[in-house]
Amino acid sequence: MLTHIVFDADETLLDLRSAVTGGLEAVLGRMRQLDPAAAVTLGDLESDWDAVFDGMSAAPVAEIRRAALTRSVARAGLDEHLDAIADLFFERRYALTRPFPDVLPALATLRRHHTLGFATNGNSRAERCGLAGEFAFEVYAHEDGLPKKPAPEFFEAVVAAAGVAPDRIVHVGDSPAHDVVAARRAGLRAVWLNRAGLPRPADLPADAEIVTVTELAAVVAELSAG
Repeated sequence: MLTHIVFDADETLLDLRSAVTGGLEAVLGRMRQLDPAAAVTLGDLESDWDAVFDGMSAAPVAEIRRAALTRSVARAGLDEHLDAIADLFFERRYALTRPFPDVLPALATLRRHHTLGFATNGNSRAERCGLAGEFAFEVYAHEDGLPKKPAPEFFEAVVAAAGVAPDRIVHVGDSPAHDVVAARRAGLRAVWLNRAGLPRPADLPADAEIVTVTELAAVVAELSAG
């Protein structure tokens, strides 16, 4: 029987993309206040993340974002303002990061029959993103040296936090590689949350695919019965 449901955070439960855009818009506004002639666009700021991510993908997300912002302020010669601009970004990013509309009602329903957990590679702390008190346990990459998904050690930590056998846990997330393939490899069941309606990757070993968290209660019940 499936007794535990563990959720990825960003773009699964949390609308991170909108929050990041809002944070970058705040950064762009501040840069233009500091230098009205700065020829920097929102697209430039977004591309700076892409430029640094591949070389830093294993690093903490906050470090990757700071490296991206370092490139951004350098575009306008505003390097001396990096600390203040980084603080502004993170302030806005957390203020704007909130659950998708389907999330809180679904969690309330699921909690009646299952233990819920939260496990993320990112820096979306549950208590700072509108999810305080929603989970029995939380697992964060880079705490106590824990590597990011898809590392097996990450899922070992999830299983340890749950305190049950891996096959009693369903892992739910938006990343085929990190939340489905890696979870299944670790012995967990896996549900792919495909909010965007993307084509399903070939041979994706998901036990189920959903487009909203509202569907999850019925899916888990079916998996438990099967």
